[in-house]
Amino acid sequence: MDLNYTDSQKAFREEVRSWLQANVPSEPLKSFDTSEGFRQHREWEAKLNDGRWGMVTWPEELGGRGCDLIEWLIFEEEYYRANAPARVNQNGIFLLGPTLMEYGTEEQKARFLPMMATGEEVWAQGWSEPGAGSDMAAIRSKAEKVGDHYVINGQKTWSTRAVWADWTFGIFRTDPDSSRHKGLTFILVPLDAEGVTVRPIEQLDGLPGFAEIFFDNVKVPAENVLGGEGMGWHVAMSTAGFERGLMLRSPARFQETARRLVELYKANQEEADIDPVIGDAVIKAYLDAEAYTQTTYMTASRLVKGGKIGPESSTNKIFWSELDQKMHETAMSILNARAELWPHAPQAGEVGKWLDGFLFSQAGPIYAGTNEIQRNIIAERMLGMPRA
Repeated sequence: MDLNYTDSQKAFREEVRSWLQANVPSEPLKSFDTSEGFRQHREWEAKLNDGRWGMVTWPEELGGRGCDLIEWLIFEEEYYRANAPARVNQNGIFLLGPTLMEYGTEEQKARFLPMMATGEEVWAQGWSEPGAGSDMAAIRSKAEKVGDHYVINGQKTWSTRAVWADWTFGIFRTDPDSSRHKGLTFILVPLDAEGVTVRPIEQLDGLPGFAEIFFDNVKVPAENVLGGEGMGWHVAMSTAGFERGLMLRSPARFQETARRLVELYKANQEEADIDPVIGDAVIKAYLDAEAYTQTTYMTASRLVKGGKIGPESSTNKIFWSELDQKMHETAMSILNARAELWPHAPQAGEVGKWLDGFLFSQAGPIYAGTNEIQRNIIAERMLGMPRA
């Protein structure tokens, strides 16, 4: 891995920085867990697409710039540095998009990717079910093939962005006699289809960041199958690799949190240094964020040369999720009682963001597959250890 940027990469960074400086909203958008905020973020996705920044790694004919992963990392660094809005369609552009690139037909790519890039179609993830969370092989929702369509029955839960999303992607059991990893099919389902019921789930802050999705004899065209019938587990594992590996959580996210943590510590150093552990925790957070960045650049360099992401994506997921928790726990220690102010509280200022981030970080070791499951994957598939 060459740690020096090329002239073209430096020019690309300047182009990104210039566009963001001219276009990032001067005032923060409302939470995309509200109806108004969701609309605002959808409009921001459209603006990004107008500048061809919606998903820079996609081919130009599908709304992207044909960038490699190194350029994507550069884009992410500038995006977070500019304090640009969070991506409301992250399930689509970061998870389903790359999966479509790998397994989709040309017709599916042309149909779904451009609408995804513009924010006209926002996607929810429909994997978890009651009794089948991190253990997706326990999925029971069924899809029965009837002529040229499937009839879906069942339930999904903890579906992020599903309250106002347009589509969901999920895996369903298409072979009624199958069990575990076999007989599953990856299907794209419109959330406005007859028989679909979406029920919001409130988060700790009272906003509906998740939803349950109920399917009651929902008809979906067979052309909405991704990767072929019975291939759902194989396709989903590729999506999970994107989720746990590079795409969902770029290192820039944690670099920016580490930078803010250092600023918070400096602004409150006299009080914070009463506990010497806090200063050490700030230093470690900063170093760990940089270490994750260098590791990600190394992985991206390997992929650019034709390599693949394997089970080592599980180590990424454990590292970034626990790093996020530790950084926000350190911020809570620095702020003391002030940390309890919500972002919308009159006296919160920048303080409220830390509580919001702290609460969200608690979900990190759970979503994208619990860290306990990731440790099992590492033990079995990377270290060759026997199943317990």
